[in-house]
Amino acid sequence: MNNSILFGFPPFSGRPSLHACATEPGSHGLLQVNVVSIINNFPIQNATVHISSASDPDRTLEEITTNSSGQTEQITLDTPPLEYSLTPGDNRPYSEYNLEITAPGFKPQTISGTEILPDTTAIQPVALEPEDDPEPLNQSISIPEHTLYGSYPPKIAEAEVKPVGESGEIVLSRVVVPQTVVVHDGVPSDASAPNYYVPYRDYIKNVASSEIYATWPQASITANVLAIMSFTLNRVYTEWYRNQGYDFTITSSTAYDHKWIYGRNIYESISLVVDEIFDNYLSRPDVKQPILTQYCDGRQVTCPNWMAR
Repeated sequence: MNNSILFGFPPFSGRPSLHACATEPGSHGLLQVNVVSIINNFPIQNATVHISSASDPDRTLEEITTNSSGQTEQITLDTPPLEYSLTPGDNRPYSEYNLEITAPGFKPQTISGTEILPDTTAIQPVALEPEDDPEPLNQSISIPEHTLYGSYPPKIAEAEVKPVGESGEIVLSRVVVPQTVVVHDGVPSDASAPNYYVPYRDYIKNVASSEIYATWPQASITANVLAIMSFTLNRVYTEWYRNQGYDFTITSSTAYDHKWIYGRNIYESISLVVDEIFDNYLSRPDVKQPILTQYCDGRQVTCPNWMAR
């Protein structure tokens, strides 16, 4: 298949044009928790998940267990109205829930801030560490606000096509979709920030779930996923950070790259799009490398000639 999709620039906007929606009381979303062992990624059966609202963490709303595949049933949780996520505004469009996960033979794990959007299925991955494992694990994960709701540094502008004339800058002869990317969880100069080895598709799903809302129309989700993949593959193709002496592929800083959040939940609608088009990217005629597709939210930060989410 042809993995290059050609667009003229400035690119299309990822935010849909929408009519006002009537508020519908009793909005809900679904949550499924997937629990595996951090050692071998095998599913953990009979893990118990206690769910509470972030606004009332001491009261358990649901208690569910995992099946032989390490998955819980999908449970229904309250959310804000759908229109909050479809039009810009100050209302938070998702609900936040806290999870406490326990399983025989494993250390407990807590996750705060799992984000549930209306009319969508959220998937919360959990990796538990065996009790006898001496290596320390971050047993308390706190998911920060979504980038469209919270406050994050704006992207530092870069050339969307990198020069290829300098010796050593381009080390790959063709565009390759990697199995894994190394994510530096901080700004490039922060040597204390950890590096995480993340499967490529999981990385794209995490970033898309952090930067767009899963309630958007499929065409808008697809457009934004393409932009995220093109940006990421440009970093891979040009070995951008490794050519600067760093030992990682990309960072989690919105000032330099995209927002990747350790331990966050993803969404089924976004996951399905990524699985369908994971080997595609945006390019220009006669340019081999993927375009470094940069965008901003168009609300907190304006960026002429860029994509706006």
